[in-house]
Amino acid sequence: MDIMVDDTFYKVFVLKRPGVDEFLERVAKLYEVIIFTASLPQYANPLLDMLDPKGTITSRLFREHCTFHEGYFVKDLTLLRHQSLESTIIVDNSPMAYMFQPENAIDCIRCQ
Repeated sequence: MDIMVDDTFYKVFVLKRPGVDEFLERVAKLYEVIIFTASLPQYANPLLDMLDPKGTITSRLFREHCTFHEGYFVKDLTLLRHQSLESTIIVDNSPMAYMFQPENAIDCIRCQ
């Protein structure tokens, strides 16, 4: 996949994590699915379009929505103002990304 960031084209090799299609389909029936990534929108949007052709993802948050804290882009769940923290989870492979709300996190391993 070719992606342009800051007037430069990058060739990106993308593989979907096994089971991601079924996972998105199932959770979208029960929950609001929001993607919160530390990536730039120019990079993430084309990948998310490929990941979710059915449009099950309701919102997308990017690096600009992260809090830069101690050298890390942290995904602060309090930005999701219309959601209570008690009913919000974050699935991420980086504990630093959810350091503000570790009690809301489900850690996952990086897909290889």
